[in-house]
Amino acid sequence: MNTCHQPTEAGLDSFRIAKITFARPDDWHVHVRDGSLLKALLPHTARQFGRAIIMPNLKPPVITTAQAESYRQRILDARPTQGPGTTFEPLMTLYLTDNTSSDEILRAHKSGFVYGVKLYPAGTTTNSDAGVTDIRHCTAALEAMQQTNLPLLVHGEVMDPLIDVFDREEVFIDRVLEPLRRDFPGLRVVFEHITTRSAIAYVRDADAAPGMLGATITAHHLLLNRNAMLVGGIQPHYYCLPVFKREAHRVALVEAAISGHPRFFLGTDSAPHPKNLKENQCGCAGCYTALNALELYAQVFEEAGALNRLEGFASFFGPDFYGLPRSTDTVTLERSSWTLPEDIEASGVNVVVFKISKALSWKLC
Repeated sequence: MNTCHQPTEAGLDSFRIAKITFARPDDWHVHVRDGSLLKALLPHTARQFGRAIIMPNLKPPVITTAQAESYRQRILDARPTQGPGTTFEPLMTLYLTDNTSSDEILRAHKSGFVYGVKLYPAGTTTNSDAGVTDIRHCTAALEAMQQTNLPLLVHGEVMDPLIDVFDREEVFIDRVLEPLRRDFPGLRVVFEHITTRSAIAYVRDADAAPGMLGATITAHHLLLNRNAMLVGGIQPHYYCLPVFKREAHRVALVEAAISGHPRFFLGTDSAPHPKNLKENQCGCAGCYTALNALELYAQVFEEAGALNRLEGFASFFGPDFYGLPRSTDTVTLERSSWTLPEDIEASGVNVVVFKISKALSWKLC
């Protein structure tokens, strides 16, 4: 990271820095949708990130390599044709089901464009109805993933009506994740969008070789706790899954993100929905952060006195985990006080932008 002076032990003296330049980050978890929303919104991700792991929970879901190839081409077709984002690379994933075969995993591995397989426990989040009902149904697929070194990306919550929604992640660790890693010790796993101290401790302290266990952390979970969604009236645009947790968990997430531990890296989980589907009696889960994700992360790191560690979290640890080269391109943020817009128009649809109550301090050049 290049700044106007060298970092100190206490972190960067951010009030003296006008600009920061660092290796172009990648987004290791993003929803770019399809159709008109894809065409309208993909440039927001592409202008900031060099690559992104693309979530497969479309309707119908992306369950085969052939479907992933077709979806990849639609994403490439939606890339900007000039300016930032023209070289953006989508890294595709398959949607794991009870019936995913080992042959399909082998095809995905050989494709050269599928970089992971996504586990959605059935019913846990948006478009997860076709997900896994019991991980034991996936033994053949998991064995093939272990053999081919294809990572499993997990939405880490159980879907059990007896389990409180705020406890689903912690129960998932005991019921699913720990037995899974014990049964498949050679399986690479990403614990996505973690939200609790238990998940942080599990990822940080687990006995795992480098590149075998990682976790993504979103900007919105770093910035807000559950009060933002529930105090003073229901705020549907802050509803996401996993839901925001207590302040103690948010603080722990910040500490993990700024720690410099290579198992924690950037994944926005940006998930756009039309405004009318969020402001609904059964509103959709998801926060749209892709418009200004880097500025949101920079806000977190600056407030924690750790701007000098943003580059590792955003630009280095993800590629290292996936065995991909770090970017040789750069991005620059400049100091500027500004506020996010309320919403944006995307192909005739209003999409509400995730925002916080105060001005942001950094702007992508």
